[in-house]
Amino acid sequence: MTHIVNKSLISLDNLSRVFKTEQLETTALNAINLNIQAGDFVAIMGPSGCGKSTLLSILGMLDSPSSGAYQFKGHDIAGYNERKLADLRKSELGFVFQSFNLIDELSVRENVELPLQYIGMPKQQRRERAEEILKRMHIDHRAEHRPIQLSGGQQQRVAVARALVINPAVILADEPTGNLDSKNSDDVMQLLRQLNKEGTTIVMVTHAEHEARYASRIVRMLDGRIVSENVSEQSSEAAGEVSHA
Repeated sequence: MTHIVNKSLISLDNLSRVFKTEQLETTALNAINLNIQAGDFVAIMGPSGCGKSTLLSILGMLDSPSSGAYQFKGHDIAGYNERKLADLRKSELGFVFQSFNLIDELSVRENVELPLQYIGMPKQQRRERAEEILKRMHIDHRAEHRPIQLSGGQQQRVAVARALVINPAVILADEPTGNLDSKNSDDVMQLLRQLNKEGTTIVMVTHAEHEARYASRIVRMLDGRIVSENVSEQSSEAAGEVSHA
């Protein structure tokens, strides 16, 4: 029986990740302590190579720590096998990537349905749920188009819809506006901010200070460590500016 150890949605305790080769040992994460509560919007910032993408991979259960503890919904997942981790990823985590990662051969609706197929939802229910989410994302009029027929901003909106369709505990976003122009970047950040206001927990890696302002907390990293963590004083201001734009 799994021991319940923490009430946070996510809790990292003294977590480290070391990559080893025959010639070299690289510490990508060094004694990370981080708590994320349900409803948080956390921006992780830092220069290239600071460890933020490695941290996001571990949060997404795509990589494992070398030492330390990772507790998810109060359960220590250190002993989980790959099948159990995969089940958690499919049911609890939504991913949004810089490159969208949509499947060109599938329609927009079929792309959004895909996570539901992985968890075994019946076809009709999948379709109804996908259409509901696409409507919420204001992209339902493109449901039968292919991704290549959409703008970058529309593709990222579809990617967010795909992440949301399973009603995940948390959305993990890796540079979600990295391939977008400023207008589409602002649209995507508005969308993430609105989803967070509605209760969705979001953890986002970003290089952009103005995008981090949409978050409620900013975690800054350097050389594999968290060097500061603070409430984003400008998050409300940024949201207000957007609403009056």
